[in-house]
Amino acid sequence: MNQRKLVDARRLRRRRHVRKRLHGNPVRPRLAVFRSSKHIYAQVINDDNGTTLAAAGTLDPEIRAEVKYGGNKAAAAIVGRVLAERAKKAGIDKVCFDRRSYKYHGRIQALADAARAGGLQF
Repeated sequence: MNQRKLVDARRLRRRRHVRKRLHGNPVRPRLAVFRSSKHIYAQVINDDNGTTLAAAGTLDPEIRAEVKYGGNKAAAAIVGRVLAERAKKAGIDKVCFDRRSYKYHGRIQALADAARAGGLQF
């Protein structure tokens, strides 16, 4: 197995390991995070209905005006703050955090800390 396939297989295993324990419902929806090299996105999802209740990302015009580059911890913190505001506006105060296959470190941690500071409970 070449190195790329090995890395992808490990990432898929980690994603399934984290995701099988999480299920977003109307009382406690799932806060899902996606991280690319240049941007970060987060959304609050009700898995029972398959609907997105609130979302934020570094490509949103509101956030794009505040950050120059979307691939750093400062941008992730702004996304977390804006997502918490939008979730509060939608009547959500408790979520379960789906970090996907990413370590709870760096941009993922900055987003989570900013969302907590914004009033979301994990």
